[in-house]
Amino acid sequence: MPASYASDPAASRGRLVSEEESHFRSCFQRDRDRIIHASAFRRLKHKTQVFVEHEGDYYRTRLTHSIEVAQVARTISGALGLNTELTEAVALAHDLGHTPFGHTGEDALDELMAPYGGFDHNAQALRIVTTLEQHYAEFDGLNLTWDTLEGIAKHNGPVTGDLPWALAEYNERHDLELHTHASAEAQVAAMSDDIAYNNHDLHDGLRAGLFTEDDICALPLVGPAFAEVDAKYPGLGENRRRHEGLRRVFGVMVADVIDQSRARLEESGAQSADEIRHFGAPAILFSDTLWRDLSEIRRFLFRRMYRAPGVMQMREEVARAVRELFAIYMEQPDLLPRAWQSALARAPGDEVLRARAVGDYIAGMTDRFALQSHGRLTGQNLSLPSRALQ
Repeated sequence: MPASYASDPAASRGRLVSEEESHFRSCFQRDRDRIIHASAFRRLKHKTQVFVEHEGDYYRTRLTHSIEVAQVARTISGALGLNTELTEAVALAHDLGHTPFGHTGEDALDELMAPYGGFDHNAQALRIVTTLEQHYAEFDGLNLTWDTLEGIAKHNGPVTGDLPWALAEYNERHDLELHTHASAEAQVAAMSDDIAYNNHDLHDGLRAGLFTEDDICALPLVGPAFAEVDAKYPGLGENRRRHEGLRRVFGVMVADVIDQSRARLEESGAQSADEIRHFGAPAILFSDTLWRDLSEIRRFLFRRMYRAPGVMQMREEVARAVRELFAIYMEQPDLLPRAWQSALARAPGDEVLRARAVGDYIAGMTDRFALQSHGRLTGQNLSLPSRALQ
């Protein structure tokens, strides 16, 4: 039985371009399916999570991360009586706007785009699903429901102050009420993102040899989880011990969100999805204790993984590739594919339009294609650090 504050597909605010809805799929199921079939979703397979895609098949990519987020999100959403299809749609779409090379690529592109409105991966995800995917006869983008678009735009909370240009541009023609919180379903997707990356970054860091089990057993959540495994399975092999320990960490985070959010939702007294939006505070959250523990884990990961010497060397090299690609395409837009050139032909000499087209093009690249394009256009082969699988 859906909760009173769950998003109801029958009460969806609809699509910007009116369509006849499916007889056998809800509007949120249809959104989810369109996201899965989008070109941008497929390209996530070869986009960095932390390690550049060439470093090994065992490391997470943006695609595997998005699938893990969706799996966690469905579990939490179902436990809370929310709409699992809307939750899954937002979870699967949340990273569509990421550049090649993860946050390093985003930081480089944001700096390059600063004179032209900047770059933000959340806003870019919205731009992809409303403009850049061009497969349907009657509209650009995927023509997703308002509810899904709202979740993509503000799953991390209200968006205030100076808006990223891509978000502001779309919001002018389709008001997503950016000043409010998103639906509970979108908030679940955001929390599931935190759960997934905190867990899998510990796993990937161990596999990369950036730290050891002894190192992470000094952390809250992790130490007790491994102690429980050791007590139950003494002498367990290294790989099984690692998996058993980290899946318990995963379970603690999921259970905490469900328990805390259930209490907060009851406290809110909300009787509709809109009342959640106007509650004035997040409805989906961790307990204070678990949040403090996660903050310590994040500080550890920042120190030992995200700023590890090999990772930093990689960051410098791929940031250089993004900067050089941007400069080349800005100087020679005729090197862009024909479809991108035709868009620029409508306003020749418009530097902002050209920069935004170049930014869109580079942002859509996979790690592999960006490296290949850079090598072809510059004659250089970047010497990215490799890391033997552990």
